[in-house]
Amino acid sequence: MVINNVIKTLCRVSQQGIVLTCRRVHNGNGRFYTKKHEWVKVDDGIGTIGISKFAQESLGEVVFAQLPDVGNNITCGDECGALESVKAAGEVYSPVSGIVTEKNSAVESSPALINKSCYEEGWLFKLKLSKPEEVEQLMDQTSYDTYLEDLQ
Repeated sequence: MVINNVIKTLCRVSQQGIVLTCRRVHNGNGRFYTKKHEWVKVDDGIGTIGISKFAQESLGEVVFAQLPDVGNNITCGDECGALESVKAAGEVYSPVSGIVTEKNSAVESSPALINKSCYEEGWLFKLKLSKPEEVEQLMDQTSYDTYLEDLQ
């Protein structure tokens, strides 16, 4: 039976039947969201961070992006960048903690990439997660969609 957008828990169990580790595995796009409309997608302990389609549509045409520098140590919830559009300016907050490993220089030189492709070309920065369990506190796609519906 195929179950879409359902969170599954996979656990490794020792020979004695004691759970050693658990991690959440998801179906869908692999992104997790904050209530401030940032997203993170984790692959091998590296989180790629960006803003959601809802956020970029709310901002309008993005004309300036300030992103955190490589090597910065960021704590979950920290203000770590800024985006400005023709309509508004807003801060970027990190959905998870870690050390910045890469920033999207293409976005800094051409911020409209965020409007063109906020989930692919318009990602903002990457970081090596220092507390991977923080992802568990974020919304999956289904929860985020419900959150957006409740905002209207």
